[in-house]
Amino acid sequence: MDKKKLDSMRLPNIILINCDDLGYADVGCYGSTLNDTPAVDRLAEEGMRFTDCYMAPVCSPSRGAMMTGCYPPRIGFGAFEGRWVLFPGQPVGLAPTEVSIATLLKEKGYATALIGKWHCGDQPAFLPTRHGFDSYYGLPYSNDMGWMDSYPHYPPLPLMEGEMVVQEQPDQAGLTERYMEHAVEFMRENREKPFFLYLAHMYVHVPLFAPARFMRASRNGMMGAAVGCMDWSVDVLLYELKRLGLEEDTLVIFTSDNGGAPNSCNAPLRGHKGTTWEGGVRVPCVMRWPGTIPAGTTCSEVVAGMDFLPTFAALAGTVPPSDRIIDGRDISPLMRGEADAVSPHEQFIYTHQASIDAVRVGKWKLFAGRLNNETKQYEQICELYNLEEDITETTNMASLNPDIVSDLQARILAAREDLGDVNQGIAGKNVRPIGTVEHPDTLTHRDLSNPYIIAAYDVEEHAVRAEMANVNS
Repeated sequence: MDKKKLDSMRLPNIILINCDDLGYADVGCYGSTLNDTPAVDRLAEEGMRFTDCYMAPVCSPSRGAMMTGCYPPRIGFGAFEGRWVLFPGQPVGLAPTEVSIATLLKEKGYATALIGKWHCGDQPAFLPTRHGFDSYYGLPYSNDMGWMDSYPHYPPLPLMEGEMVVQEQPDQAGLTERYMEHAVEFMRENREKPFFLYLAHMYVHVPLFAPARFMRASRNGMMGAAVGCMDWSVDVLLYELKRLGLEEDTLVIFTSDNGGAPNSCNAPLRGHKGTTWEGGVRVPCVMRWPGTIPAGTTCSEVVAGMDFLPTFAALAGTVPPSDRIIDGRDISPLMRGEADAVSPHEQFIYTHQASIDAVRVGKWKLFAGRLNNETKQYEQICELYNLEEDITETTNMASLNPDIVSDLQARILAAREDLGDVNQGIAGKNVRPIGTVEHPDTLTHRDLSNPYIIAAYDVEEHAVRAEMANVNS
């Protein structure tokens, strides 16, 4: 068999770029007029831009769902001992029994690496190296979960390599460049075999740090500098793929873990991170694979981050595990631009903090409940929105469409029976337990008398305070 035919049989490399809190309109190809993103825009010009891609509204549930192909409550990632996301030293995380993207691809001969943020648990049993990644270099959780003057009881932020802390409280302004050194090295070392690189940025989660050269070039202060540094990293990857002759062998996906925080731009969507309005869960998603994904195209079908696992499995010639429920679906027909391809999702369920808030079927989205951020109370509601005509979710159409409301309410009830809903007192028939360990500890220490440092901490209040401080600075 000649070399050309052998090359054509090669399994595709996969590079998954996942940003942190990047808003729907924080990049140029989604409408940003504040941030310069030529590399991401080039991905869109040479690939496909998805307009209706969904994640969970906050970090840990989103990342757990993406890694396992499941709605967050399915894997016990609805809430974390009453908190929205995982914190340093918690005894819970991604169960060792869960099958990740990396595990599936590794079984097919892929080299696998995670560079950047993990946020699926910091105890040894939950780390990336226990979930199919050959190597890991990065932060185990969010970049604000380290010691700062305003949070003196936090242990220092740990930079990890494998399962070891290699530096405490690293200089975050230089961290992305260090990430890219490891990414390029990984690509070069594995150029002769298929590889899966998961690059999980700290950008644009607050607090923001960026090298001085990006600050000088920014038209949008520190936010523009952080986005600019992120965009530069995309350019590095694209350049290296071309240099190695791997462009046509590599699927590149660029996305975000949830909607943007208040310092981001989610226009024209309503809401932000931590809500199940579209601005909290609909994210930018661009895919490029020269020769396979048609260039300069747009897909408006509903897709989700949990679709990556079954899609990558199909591309690698394998299948998701059959001994459990997998909620994601193979979206490769959409990626290829097949004429008759439609969303594989009959419905999409909006989950947040162990509750079922809403459901989307086609153009219709029905809210059945929502957390009131002012009162901190969960409220039962009935709000119907036509997302094709009212993307800003401002006109409640429930009273004019009783049959649609009835159908969607029945779907929400079924979803609650399936996935559970803490606000309804429903455990869920088809949920798997979150991973747990005994005697948890933090990776680094500051206040050794209080290693369980997450005690008196309000996630949402902290996030808003930090984001507003960043905006005001």
